[in-house]
Amino acid sequence: MDQVRVALHATDPLSHAGLAGLLQTRPELTLLRVADRAEARVLVVAAERLSPEVVAVLRRAAADSGAPVVLVTTEISEEELLTAVECRVVAVLPRSAVTAERLTKSVLAAAAGGGIMPANLVGELLKHIERLQREVLSPQGLAAGLTPREIDVLRLMADGLDTSEIAGELCYSERTVKNVIYGLTHRLNLRNRSHAVAFALRAGMI
Repeated sequence: MDQVRVALHATDPLSHAGLAGLLQTRPELTLLRVADRAEARVLVVAAERLSPEVVAVLRRAAADSGAPVVLVTTEISEEELLTAVECRVVAVLPRSAVTAERLTKSVLAAAAGGGIMPANLVGELLKHIERLQREVLSPQGLAAGLTPREIDVLRLMADGLDTSEIAGELCYSERTVKNVIYGLTHRLNLRNRSHAVAFALRAGMI
């Protein structure tokens, strides 16, 4: 199995040293030097909060490499999570719960096109989406832009499932799932899967 190339950015030296130590213990991963960050398949970012400075780092990383991001943070709000998803964050790990095993699982999921979100954040997002759907979008008919099949695929993408897992869940072939994702991202002018999920969340479509 090829090693997953990982770049690391932390807002403080202690976090950087601790996470680097965890990443370097895993044979599935290889930690890149700062100069080689553009070659990363996954970016791990550690920050106390999702400050404007951290968001700027995420936006630059998304523009430079397009690699999915694993965010290690102390706290993150529902609104901040929506911003993070737009910046290609596909996994969020509470700082207090980080272990080598959990970090590796999140990195491998990100590299495979999936993701991992804390259950409480997913719950808050779903409540937010339901409120948008009920109060704003349904009366205006704005949720009619996606087919039921596209909505099903987006919901499972938002839950962190990769292509093969979505195919198994919906009893589709992987080719069908890829075609659905390709069709909706191009029709709506979306950059990638994370952007599609963020768009659907913000529009209340899922």
